[in-house]
Amino acid sequence: MTSRLAALVRPVIPLALIFCLGIAFAADPAEKKGWGTDDPYNKLFNSKEVEKIKAKVVKLAEVVPMAGMSPATALEVLEGSNAILVHLCPVWFAKPADIGIKPGDQVTIRGCWAEINGKDVFLASKVKKGESMELKLRLTRDGTPFWTMTPEQLAKEKSSKED
Repeated sequence: MTSRLAALVRPVIPLALIFCLGIAFAADPAEKKGWGTDDPYNKLFNSKEVEKIKAKVVKLAEVVPMAGMSPATALEVLEGSNAILVHLCPVWFAKPADIGIKPGDQVTIRGCWAEINGKDVFLASKVKKGESMELKLRLTRDGTPFWTMTPEQLAKEKSSKED
């Protein structure tokens, strides 16, 4: 696991916030296409309709969430017999190989449903694997994605959670 990811995904510590600052803020604007706070994709996340699903990871993937966007890190999961596509974050923020989750893992995912191109997808705000790993991607209170925050905002969030 890369050091940029280790700050967000930490074994045994229940909440981790900071993640790939160097890469995320150094990413080329073309790589960030469609992931901004005011972009249509981000407006699909409704923090008032967050729910939790428990599922088994089938596959990690890179997908293009909406036409013209840069790729996303995603999970294909099974909740019972239902196959669900879960969007996590932009690939430039965290690649599938860097998130600490693999096929076969049992996970609990908090997020909300959205319809994109006629298909239901689950937009994740947090993924938890057992008691030892939690991947937090958005603020609980309003759904603000961590990839849209400045280093100062992320540091403030991290310090407020550690107190």
